[in-house]
Amino acid sequence: MTRIDFHTNVPDKIAYACRLIRKAYGARNRIVVMTEDAAQQAELDAALWSFSAADFLPHVDVNDPLAPDTPIVLAHSDAAELPAADLLVNLARRAPAHFESFPRLIEVISTDEADAAAGRLRFVAYKRQDYQPTHLSIGKS
Repeated sequence: MTRIDFHTNVPDKIAYACRLIRKAYGARNRIVVMTEDAAQQAELDAALWSFSAADFLPHVDVNDPLAPDTPIVLAHSDAAELPAADLLVNLARRAPAHFESFPRLIEVISTDEADAAAGRLRFVAYKRQDYQPTHLSIGKS
């Protein structure tokens, strides 16, 4: 069963996602990141190239021919066929389709009230499906 972790009260989703991805990549994990839309995906893509001068985080769009061989894959549509990975990071306000095919899902929830409300609904929905999500508050409550 998929392990689901909620990281809440995140002041900046993109910056937090970059740090989370760097840590997971350093542990030799394959990672898929689901974003809200193409604009957020473009913002994350740019941030992954520039957030650290010391780290290289190889990543591509899910539709890129190199996606099956790249350790970090970015997607913004549930219609995309996601590659197998160790970790699915969700930045979107919806539960990713087929999340159950991943060993682990991390839901990143910002301090924005609409994002937090959507996160609470997903938390309840996962519990109704017999998942046992955990909760980690990142920022101040």
